[in-house]
Amino acid sequence: MSEFFANSGLFFALLGAAVATFLAGIGSAIGVGKAGVAAAGVLAEDPSMFGKVLIFQLLPATQGIYGLLVAFLILTNVGLIGEVKEVTWLQGLLYFAASLPIAFAGYFSAVHQSKCAVAAIGTVAKKPDQMGKALILPAMVETYAILALLISILAVFGIAAM
Repeated sequence: MSEFFANSGLFFALLGAAVATFLAGIGSAIGVGKAGVAAAGVLAEDPSMFGKVLIFQLLPATQGIYGLLVAFLILTNVGLIGEVKEVTWLQGLLYFAASLPIAFAGYFSAVHQSKCAVAAIGTVAKKPDQMGKALILPAMVETYAILALLISILAVFGIAAM
């Protein structure tokens, strides 16, 4: 059992990187898909709206990028990208914990941002001159993904400094 704890740090760090990528990525995939369906409906009526609706479809994609960034930082800090370092059991669990803010906030904010993006696409389809106002609504949801990203990054750097 003591051998498990001696070698499990790297496993938990890798699990954290995977969870950050997995959950934030799923949220983004769901979000981009929902917004894409709405965008396609608008484009069927007015193909000239492509540039405007594409912006709304891309908004929920950022959470997946944030999860990937945190995963990259974890993998780099433990040496899975580069030279493998010794990672204690505690450090591995801490890296896993550091991945959770962006994993969960990334998932949920992407899904809910897509709902705002779908509504904004409908607004822009009816009133193209309201693009700026419509863009603010789903962008507000992004705030919470950015806050989670910040906490995850600060935690990862804090663990690396231990």
